[in-house]
Amino acid sequence: MRDMHRAVAIVLGCGLFAGVALARTDAPAAHSPFRVELGSAQHEPVSGRLLLFAVDAKAATAAAKDGKVDEVDANPFGAVQASVAAREVGRLVPGQGVEIDADALAYPARWSQLPPGDYFVQAVLDTHHDYSYGGRGAGDLVSPVVKVHLPAATPPRLSLDRVLPARDPWNLPARYFSDTTRKHLDEARRAAQPLDFVSPALSAFWGRPIHMRGWVLLPPGYDPGAKQTWPVVYSTHGYGGSAASLAGSAAMVYGAMAERQMPAMIWVFLDQSSPTGTHEFADSVNNGPWGTALTTELIPQLESRYRMDARSSGRFLTGHSSGGLATLWLQTRYPKIFGGTWSTSPDPSDFHDFTGVDLYAPNANVYRRADGSAYPLVRDKGKVIASFEAFAKLERVLGEYGGQMASFEWVFSPRGADGRPLPMFDRDTGAVDPAVVDYWREHYDIAHLVHTNWPRLKRDLDGKIHLIVGTADTFYLDGAAHKLKAVLDGLGAKSDFRFLPDRTHFDLFVQGDDRTALLKQISWEMYAIARPGAKLKHVAAATP
Repeated sequence: MRDMHRAVAIVLGCGLFAGVALARTDAPAAHSPFRVELGSAQHEPVSGRLLLFAVDAKAATAAAKDGKVDEVDANPFGAVQASVAAREVGRLVPGQGVEIDADALAYPARWSQLPPGDYFVQAVLDTHHDYSYGGRGAGDLVSPVVKVHLPAATPPRLSLDRVLPARDPWNLPARYFSDTTRKHLDEARRAAQPLDFVSPALSAFWGRPIHMRGWVLLPPGYDPGAKQTWPVVYSTHGYGGSAASLAGSAAMVYGAMAERQMPAMIWVFLDQSSPTGTHEFADSVNNGPWGTALTTELIPQLESRYRMDARSSGRFLTGHSSGGLATLWLQTRYPKIFGGTWSTSPDPSDFHDFTGVDLYAPNANVYRRADGSAYPLVRDKGKVIASFEAFAKLERVLGEYGGQMASFEWVFSPRGADGRPLPMFDRDTGAVDPAVVDYWREHYDIAHLVHTNWPRLKRDLDGKIHLIVGTADTFYLDGAAHKLKAVLDGLGAKSDFRFLPDRTHFDLFVQGDDRTALLKQISWEMYAIARPGAKLKHVAAATP
């Protein structure tokens, strides 16, 4: 699910409108037209998904710290409710305008149904079709925020006047940095080697060069000419993350190593984002052989270049959320290669509990229980703030690619006749397709696969699974973790499951004033396996 550093990204905005119907093209005829023009900032024709966002002007002004509203977006954990409308646009040329009917495809309802009043409205042209994954980004075109009265007598006009620039991944907001990280930031930047590897296997699958990207972080004191080797941690991000967001993780880890709050190891931060979402480093008929590419191509290439401990006892995995699922998958799929995974708050590893839904139940439905009540998807401090249905329907408006639910299907589903993955559930009704779920089970349900293959896996996997999750996980991911533990316990397997009381998806790593304390603890547990005789002891972390 969501990356821990992107908790308020666009795709979860559905939580503010749980239970409200999505406007559809087959709804009774109604129109709420807007005119959007391509301004002078762009000199070439552009295409993409045109998105309109509207928010009640009075509420937005009250919520703004200075009373000024310079951006309108959907925010799952904010107090302001946004409405979204969309349409595809092809080859829009400078000076040309296009009409978007905010009643044709909208969330949570047709805009003509909005209460009359003043609204702040902003237009965004998503040129890379990745808004569902990471929100607005480099290359997207945005309009100024315009105050309009709805319903309007004439179509309001907006102009896409600004192209969003690329962001320096190392120029992170100060709130992301502890004093330790800030102190060693320049050193960390020098120690982080950009990773850009063209995979032969993935390129053959797609018929074009496919890059595997990320960062190789070398520890303080690393000497390429020394006989010494360093243990290696392969780490990946959660849903919504990217190589850019991994730079902040690299900076934090380097500072902690420099202050001996973490042991000296090589960290490989792997970008698992793709146009379809996160690929989980799984071999997939839709995304291609990402697991094969990592284990047979990238890792050997890295070990030939850097002073890495190439034994399984020197290779470790860790990741949070979707990164937690990716690393749990890699450890169970390639148990001989890795010496252990520390997967935190992983996405569902047992599809008997897919964020609370049993996909294997007769007549399973991800929107509604048998009694008609809605399945929740997002909670915060005991309060439900998003339903599964609302989440999926907003995702459909934002775009066909990259959304969280679509991302699961691109990894887990069989390929349909149209070349796209078969949907696991009907977006209108929530009804689960049992044939698709059968495929999911036989290919990607980790609990099922471990149970089925335990005699073969036991020797290389036993004792290598470490899973940590909060009992109040924001996305109900503790449920699947309990089921995976029950399977392993039933097999007599050695495993390490930690259910941290009252912790959520986003405060799991916090201990006292240290926001990354759990990761530091994990690193020492890894190091004890790689270097059992080492006498090096960690020191207390500085207050962030």
